[in-house]
Amino acid sequence: MGNLRKVILAYSGGVDTSACIPYLKNEYGVEEVIAFAADLGQGEELEPIRQKALLAGAKESLVDNLIEPFIRDFAFPAIRANALYEGKYPLSTALARPLIASRLVSLALEREAGAVAHGCTGKGNDQVRFDLAIASLAPQLEILTPAREWSMSRAELIAYGEKFGIPAPVTKKSPYSIDLNLLGRSIEAGPLEDPFEAPPEEVFQITSSIDNSPDEPKEIEIQFEAGNPIAIDGIHMDNVSLIRKANSLAGDYGFGRIDMIEDRVVGIKSREIYETPGLLLLIKCHQELESITLSADVLKTKVSLERQWADLVYQGFWFSPLKNAIDAFIDKTQIDVNGVVKLRLHKGNATIIGRKSLSNSLYLSDISTYGSNDKFEHKFAEGFIYIWGLANRVWASVSKKNQ
Repeated sequence: MGNLRKVILAYSGGVDTSACIPYLKNEYGVEEVIAFAADLGQGEELEPIRQKALLAGAKESLVDNLIEPFIRDFAFPAIRANALYEGKYPLSTALARPLIASRLVSLALEREAGAVAHGCTGKGNDQVRFDLAIASLAPQLEILTPAREWSMSRAELIAYGEKFGIPAPVTKKSPYSIDLNLLGRSIEAGPLEDPFEAPPEEVFQITSSIDNSPDEPKEIEIQFEAGNPIAIDGIHMDNVSLIRKANSLAGDYGFGRIDMIEDRVVGIKSREIYETPGLLLLIKCHQELESITLSADVLKTKVSLERQWADLVYQGFWFSPLKNAIDAFIDKTQIDVNGVVKLRLHKGNATIIGRKSLSNSLYLSDISTYGSNDKFEHKFAEGFIYIWGLANRVWASVSKKNQ
């Protein structure tokens, strides 16, 4: 190992990352642990978390508000990419990891630390995302991963922490593993590990049940400019306020729940529950607006690249040449994605009921209509069909001769 006098630790305030502080000092010989927690709009009071790191032995405990860059630089690109991992999950947790990793690296360079550390286990996706992002941004930094090495049970981990003054959790531990930020919640473990059992209502917090959602439907309009959402019901908002509003609207009507069997990076199939009301709603609307503003060949190509984009982000390759190249393509396609999408929220559903472009609609009523103002040249269809099907005609005639 290199110089481990000073290490920057990604800190959440949980049992694992709290135990990482004395473990780094006693097992790795680290002199100074600087804990870093990111405010990503999770709504938790972060000051107690900051203080807990100091109690656990951190030299410093830092909390940064990263909500605005999280939405601007990570959530909005995901919306423009219509990013849905395995066609379902809009990457609400995965999008946060490269942002946290980049801040860890910048702190390490600013403070002249020799390494960064995190508390991810060897079974999950986050270890991959952190390790790959850090290695891409600062390959000279060591990455320390105590939770992949200590082989302690939760009870043993709590006892280990108590030896160094870290209080044991005083409340009954939830059986669920939960990650929360402004884009949504991920819930796993406990009774959810039986993929045949319906998730209990208690696991949901930011989306209403169908029974508790309003009986009357609600129509809303979402406006986009260059592929980015900018207004809801004609009211322009800053990025963070818009996400909060979308979360509230969709969540109140029970939209945004996902229950899926997910293929983790490490090869494990995992049952995951997500609540991503606003992000899922905005992606759905964005897809609809693209249908009227992008040509068929661009749409077809973009759909295939969207799947790659989502896979790359999920697998930890936010900072990679392929993602950069796909970003360039997506950014080019978004120039004319300007318009409004109208939808109806009701009992867990978000139904698109209208869309219009504000700059370059490729839907032209005078050639799409069946009315008297139809300008489509019907006489040209026969020649088009002949040429279009010529190769098939040749194949059919040859096959018939050879029968």
